[in-house]
Amino acid sequence: MINNLFAEFASAALMIAFGAGVRCDITLKGSKYRDSGHMFAITTWSFGISVCLFIFGGVCMNPAMALCQAIVGLIPWSSVVPYAVAEVLGGIAGACIAWLIYADDFHASEGEVDPVAIRNIFSTNPTPESYNLVRNFLIEAFDTFVFLTGILCIAAHAGENPLALGIGVGLLVWAVGMGLGGVTGFAINQARDLGPRIAYQLLPIRDKTDNNWLYGLVVPGLAPFVGAIAAALFSTLVLGLAF
Repeated sequence: MINNLFAEFASAALMIAFGAGVRCDITLKGSKYRDSGHMFAITTWSFGISVCLFIFGGVCMNPAMALCQAIVGLIPWSSVVPYAVAEVLGGIAGACIAWLIYADDFHASEGEVDPVAIRNIFSTNPTPESYNLVRNFLIEAFDTFVFLTGILCIAAHAGENPLALGIGVGLLVWAVGMGLGGVTGFAINQARDLGPRIAYQLLPIRDKTDNNWLYGLVVPGLAPFVGAIAAALFSTLVLGLAF
């Protein structure tokens, strides 16, 4: 169990170091890649998750994925809460790593970059035009359903081949992000959102804006669990996957 918890913590930390790092790249004053856009960011997220799977194997990296795997029998139910805690702590650690790497650019951006843009380095939030808590919840649940169903199918076909699993999941992240992620930012993972959101709350970043906790707890906090349950039931009862 200790080895598994370390793998969940470390893989989530590395995932967020890549993901928050690329958000720093495109947002902060002083970065060489500033204003590179969402294609650059989503591609980096995708490749980063592939790298995590290459290094750590078939980890969950995601409390919703842990719930989904418990439902289909891939991990014991007793692992769900410890995995989720390790993953969220990994998300906090990864966000802190990204902040340390880009500390000079954070300093250079004080008073120069919109505080909302700084906050959004760490967490997913809709634009004011897209803010609708009910619709955002349903979108996030659907995105998670597609994402986790895709992972279960990829894993079923990849078997023991970690290369196929890593590449397949990376492509899946890229497709979900580009096609379905424009409204909510496709957290589809509590460790991806709540961990860095907590880090933003704690880090010594000047001129912080509201951390939008209502949205964070309801949409990226709860909706992925709904998507996880739907993915597990659909994969087993409709697609007939056996694990």
